Amino acid sequence: MDTVRDLVVKNRSYRRFDESHVISREELVELISLARCTASAGNRQPLKYILSADPKTNDLIFSCLAWAAYLDDWDGPAPGERPSAYITILLDETISKDPLCDDGIVAQTILLGAVEKGLGGCIIASIQRERLARDLEIPEGLKIRLVVCLGKPSEEAVLEDLEPGGDIRYWRDEKCIHHVPKRKLDELIVQ
Repeated sequence: MDTVRDLVVKNRSYRRFDESHVISREELVELISLARCTASAGNRQPLKYILSADPKTNDLIFSCLAWAAYLDDWDGPAPGERPSAYITILLDETISKDPLCDDGIVAQTILLGAVEKGLGGCIIASIQRERLARDLEIPEGLKIRLVVCLGKPSEEAVLEDLEPGGDIRYWRDEKCIHHVPKRKLDELIVQ
């Protein structure tokens, strides 16, 4: 059984998937069931979710997302490499106008639950929100915060120590391995 550390280390921002791998609505519901158990600022629990494992809705969501800003020569996953499912995280403004950090907590929890299932994903905040809200017919008072893309990863992502003064931007090598620089531990701990 994986430890929490194992799950965190395996949880990369994957951007290419085996689109033929089917993720069921039940699996998505299980991930939301896990996310609903997380801490919430003031215990307000203002987040709601739209679940999609339907190819037509997935295409609609995909078209509203921007992928991998540091990879300027890449427009995102090609057909066949796209996510098999999406969870759109919404803020119910009738409950709270500010999610504080709730959306980040649930997005990370969803991804950790996905990793435990042998899946992977990517949290996307670069969204054409107005268009997606219109296309998904999201009711007034619910505001799009994030989209979590999910699927069976078809790429390898590796962590690397970031040297002092090094570049934080992720990159891909000639074998399409995704390299993610991370600051060293001794640089992060102040006292």
